[in-house]
Amino acid sequence: MDGRVRPRRILLCVAGIVATVALASACGGGDGTAKAAADPPGLVTYRSGGLTFRHPAAWTAYPFRWAGELHFRPLVYLSTQPVQNPCSTHGNTTSCGLPVRRLRPGGVLVVWQVNGIPAMRLGQGARIRVDGHPATRVVTSSGVCKKVGADRTIQVVVETSPTPSPLTYFTGCLRGPNLAQNERRVDDLLVSARISSQ
Repeated sequence: MDGRVRPRRILLCVAGIVATVALASACGGGDGTAKAAADPPGLVTYRSGGLTFRHPAAWTAYPFRWAGELHFRPLVYLSTQPVQNPCSTHGNTTSCGLPVRRLRPGGVLVVWQVNGIPAMRLGQGARIRVDGHPATRVVTSSGVCKKVGADRTIQVVVETSPTPSPLTYFTGCLRGPNLAQNERRVDDLLVSARISSQ
């Protein structure tokens, strides 16, 4: 009788261990759990087209979709408010602006894009690095964002490949109140950015 009990106990123990391992791996984290755990509270990660960055969960990412040919390639719009299609075509000419008509109070609009025309140099601005790449940063109270009611324009140009090559452009439009807080959030976004070479 003892000979029959021992194998049964061993079999039950092995079955228990297998069930525990299976349960732990099911709960322990597929891709979704790992990604959620990696993001600090209140932040989410955007990943697409060789571009990754963390941003506040209250800012919505809108990947750019356009069937036609453009001399630049918008990658994504990020905003505290809904965006619209920024491009229109008249005859053979397509023109694109910003994807909001008017930025709401406290609003933020971020545009990432790649210019398809090779550039010879980065241009003016404070020298910084984005994901290890050479970049320039210019902050003004005017600039392209002024036409949508922004109080601050942050423009960053990133050299992801040695020039002459297309450059990656980041434009941040901020409207008060909370300008300083939102500028810090934009700076944190840029620190978190990972850009593959174009």
